[in-house]
Amino acid sequence: MAFKIILNVLVFLFCTFPHTTIQAQNNSNQFMYQNFQNAKLHTDGAAKIHSNGLLQLTNYTKQLTAHAFHPNPLNFSSSKSYSFSTTYVFAMYPEIQAISGHGIVFILSPKMEFPTGVPGKFFGIFNSSSDFKPSDNIFAVELDTIQDYEFNDIDSNHVGININSLISNVSAPASYFSDVEKQNKSLSLIGAKPIQIWIDYNHKSMVVNVIMAPLGMDKPSRPLLSFHVNLSAIVKEIMYVGFTSSTGSVASSHYLLGWSFAHGGKVAQSLDLSKLPKLPRYGNGKKLSVGSMVLLIVISVVVISIGLIYYVIRRRKFEEVVEDWEQEYLLQRFSYKDLYKATKGFKDKDLLGAGGFGKVYKGVLKSPKLEVAIKKVSHGSGQGMKEFVAEVACMGRLRHRNLVQLLGYCRRKGELLLVYDYMPNGSLDKYLYEEGKPNLSWNARFKVIRGVASALVYLHQEWEQVVIHRDVKASNVLLDGEMNARLGDFGLARLYDHGTNPQTTHVVGTVGYLAPELTRKGKATTSTDVFSFGVFILEVACGKSPITLQGSTEEMYLLDWVYEYWKKGMIIEASDPKLGGEYVVYEIELVLKLGILCCNPRPEGRPNMRQVIQFLNGDGALPEMIPFDDKAAYTNFDNNRSLGAFPVSSAGSSAYASHSNDSTVKLGR
Repeated sequence: MAFKIILNVLVFLFCTFPHTTIQAQNNSNQFMYQNFQNAKLHTDGAAKIHSNGLLQLTNYTKQLTAHAFHPNPLNFSSSKSYSFSTTYVFAMYPEIQAISGHGIVFILSPKMEFPTGVPGKFFGIFNSSSDFKPSDNIFAVELDTIQDYEFNDIDSNHVGININSLISNVSAPASYFSDVEKQNKSLSLIGAKPIQIWIDYNHKSMVVNVIMAPLGMDKPSRPLLSFHVNLSAIVKEIMYVGFTSSTGSVASSHYLLGWSFAHGGKVAQSLDLSKLPKLPRYGNGKKLSVGSMVLLIVISVVVISIGLIYYVIRRRKFEEVVEDWEQEYLLQRFSYKDLYKATKGFKDKDLLGAGGFGKVYKGVLKSPKLEVAIKKVSHGSGQGMKEFVAEVACMGRLRHRNLVQLLGYCRRKGELLLVYDYMPNGSLDKYLYEEGKPNLSWNARFKVIRGVASALVYLHQEWEQVVIHRDVKASNVLLDGEMNARLGDFGLARLYDHGTNPQTTHVVGTVGYLAPELTRKGKATTSTDVFSFGVFILEVACGKSPITLQGSTEEMYLLDWVYEYWKKGMIIEASDPKLGGEYVVYEIELVLKLGILCCNPRPEGRPNMRQVIQFLNGDGALPEMIPFDDKAAYTNFDNNRSLGAFPVSSAGSSAYASHSNDSTVKLGR
């Protein structure tokens, strides 16, 4: 008898304990709140549960936030678990008809608290400093009742699917499909009437569907929104599900009446609408006087005007120049807005370097996720812009393992922005001269020299057109993650033929690397590139700049300095002391002599880059040279004549003295 009484008591307790809470606690993959009475939700902000089980998120107070989450975490550790299904009933009561707060957001998030979230248009999730990063791991469906131009809102009564952002990936005006009338019918989110919404995600098709309808209507057959998204790339293994809401300069009360959720391939249980709590009567709020209404209208006009002005200014800020003829070029064109965001506004803290061709910034593109270097090149001449872009498109087709890859461009007003692969180890000159940088071994330097030579062979002889670099130097050689050399800024010098270079005269290049004929004639050739390469490899082997000061005024030219060591038969002594003697003698001697050879004062006395790479690969012997009456005898690669000439300084000034055609060329020291 006693046992029977105890059993009856247990049955009574089981039947009278709120069904929703038991389901929520006993099944981590599925729960249902017919109402929220006795629900152990995690709430903060203005969120509260009324005695009848109604969950109120916000009230008639401005600048509020509210969060309400199911307290138990969801496990998204398997592909099947990504599927989820939910349905809930909500209602929004505007304080003043037709004007509301900012709405309600259904959210999947790795956390339940947002201490930095602010009210208004940020929904208590984000703030004005938010970068909207993939690491936020947020999937959301917004019921938005304010049009924010900043976030590209379509209107003030819409539903949107958002991934890690307040800018909806897809959105539509609030409406539902009537299966009876076979057409869409509009819905007012702030109509103070309950509305049911269904959100379903299928992990196999990777499609999320959002459907809504007035409470009491069967689930429509057509979704309001249908969006393809790979949820596994967004969510973390452990996530929480719930709602967040906010008011701004206008207040409203947001309510949830019931909620059902399931994931892992299950379908959310249907809500029993008869068990949902009653909403409070609408219309007992404060009535505005005529004066208050006029004031509100004035404030609304001012706010809308400010919003429009902000929108126009923002559009002008990101305004680009796009012309029909650009369609003929296949090079990718990036939007200025994307590049602006990638560099966080081209801030100086992301500045990688600056030179005659403009400033270079590090950036991170969001789609696709990619680190890039963005070069801003000024171009004041509008007449040559078509040729300018044609040249850029030509550069974009160049493909070589030792060239920095040009990914695309953007044109805005008088600026051209070039987007390159980002080189994490920076430029070579920093490793040669900057304190605190690790010293480059000889093997690393020799690898760099051969890499740059290979790039120049490609530009001069292997591509469909001859490309003259015009500015071969250590600061234009970048190092990738494996310390491979990548020659950058190829073709940029030629671009200035279509405009004006603000840093130099008509002769484009860098003092110290200029061939003597370039300063006289102003015409760049593959041979002037060879001269610059010669100075460059001397720079790498010696660890010295092309021009250095001796004392307060006297300049010392690297080429002259190495030539003097060669003349004395001590050319190895010119090598960089930081190498500590750890080098292959044959290789460093080869590089130093090859540097002198490439810097022959006369173009016809220099090798071409294919011959240079053969020397570096050991496939050919250097022509033999000896000092001759304080002049160097060089082999003429055109007609095998011998030339005697003074060494030319890297400044570009030189003296010449011809040697007889039958002079002997012997093994150098």
